[in-house]
Parts: sequence; structure tokens; C-alpha cells
Amino acid sequence: MKKAKIYKPSKTAMQSGTKKYDKWLIEFITEDTGINPLMGWESSTDTFSELKLEFSTKELAVEYAKKNKIVFELIEPNSKKIVKKSYSNNFTK
Repeated sequence: MKKAKIYKPSKTAMQSGTKKYDKWLIEFITEDTGINPLMGWESSTDTFSELKLEFSTKELAVEYAKKNKIVFELIEPNSKKIVKKSYSNNFTK
């Protein structure tokens, strides 16, 4: 079977909201990519590279991969450290 990675996508720098980024994804890894001679784009004949499966929890994604005998790599998200700031700190230093 194909190799896949299970991860939670990170928030882009262009958006402040995190609503879209609470799902876990299974994305298949393609190693046989080539260059399209006409356009110069990277292309592949493997259609698994176009597939991204969404799950609400990490456990469901891992369970799905094990049930379907998918070799996977689990990538844990980095924890975000929140620093409390006060507006008055701008003037008191």
C-alpha cells in the first residue's frame, strides 16, 4: 500500500482564524513525480497524490489507516504558546 502522512494543517500567516484548521488530514506521499515536457510542471500518474481525507480527530485518522493497511507517519502539531500582553507595557519600559 502507499505511504501516507497524518497531520493537522497549520494556520496560514494571511488569516487570523483557526476554524478551518481543526481537522486531521491523511495525505498520500508520491515518490514517482516527473516533469511535464509541454508545460514544465511537476506531474504524476499516481492519483493518490490528489487525495486528502479529513477526520475530526487524530484517533479516527489512525484507526482508518490501520483498518485499510496504510503505512503512515504521524506528525504532531506544534503547541502554540500564548503570551499575555498588556497595552500599558508599551509605555512602562
